[in-house]
Amino acid sequence: MILSELHEYLKTHQRAALMDMAHRFDTDPEAIRGMLDKWVSKGRVKKLPNVACDSGCNKCDASHIEVYEWIDPQRQGSA
Repeated sequence: MILSELHEYLKTHQRAALMDMAHRFDTDPEAIRGMLDKWVSKGRVKKLPNVACDSGCNKCDASHIEVYEWIDPQRQGSA
């Protein structure tokens, strides 16, 4: 997988959990996080604040609720 594939996936879905992307690309979540960090540093992706899982058990893996969002610069200018 290369950065452009991750770019297209996140741009298409707008938001995605780290674990969803890791499953989609059959890649370790840490590797996905590293690639996402490249897009974050370029201002194209942002990590959303962690929210608690709504199951209430507090045992969820953090990567299941770690969500990233694609930032469309054209939409930002019109907001």
